[in-house]
Amino acid sequence: MTSPETGERRRRSPVFLIGLTLIAFLFSTGFGALGVWQVQRLAWKQDLIARVDARLDAPPVTAPPFATRADEYRRVSVFGHFLHDRAVLVQAVTVRGAGFWVLTPLVTGRGFTLIINRGFVPADERHHYDRPPGEVRIAGLMRLSEPGGGFLRSNDPAADRWYSRDVAAIATVKKVSGPVANYFVDAGASPSPDTFPIGGLTVVTFPNNHLSYAITWFVLAAMVAAAYIFAMRQEWKARHG
Repeated sequence: MTSPETGERRRRSPVFLIGLTLIAFLFSTGFGALGVWQVQRLAWKQDLIARVDARLDAPPVTAPPFATRADEYRRVSVFGHFLHDRAVLVQAVTVRGAGFWVLTPLVTGRGFTLIINRGFVPADERHHYDRPPGEVRIAGLMRLSEPGGGFLRSNDPAADRWYSRDVAAIATVKKVSGPVANYFVDAGASPSPDTFPIGGLTVVTFPNNHLSYAITWFVLAAMVAAAYIFAMRQEWKARHG
């Protein structure tokens, strides 16, 4: 049996209990808020996936001279002729291995130039890929420009080293005249799978772990609340047991 002296020693001061309550409240509500935020992110991600899937299934539209974020992954088609002498190679890792994307300006018949990601070439074929002359028709997916760099490296335009598909920088360095669209197009599958560059390698996936994150935050919030209730029950027993 617990002696009065022992019970007295087990009692906590009011200041300690107030501090414990505040800490438990802050952690529990904080974890709960993070859980709610992840639920909201889950709804946003599911809506994004549904909208992108609808764009991927829609018939192609004529490529516009300007794009917004709402246009990404929209299917488009465009006619024009390539400026092969102003192409750049952007480092890439694909299902075909490591190599480069071939990004080439396409002068359209609508008064603007559009950067086309024609597809993938392995490193040993980067100087030997196909360069079709004359008027061509390109169908593919609209993609937003990627300023800054990639692969933990910044683009080095002066040295012609590219790690991301930065439309504005490519157009500036290659001196592409006239209006240039603020996006690029990932070209669709190549007519011949053995001809470089290989198009149609765009991977459209969106990680969606928000539900598991939400559950984790809610469980942590519940654990903090349960620990606080347990501690307060023990305190109540020490005072009234």
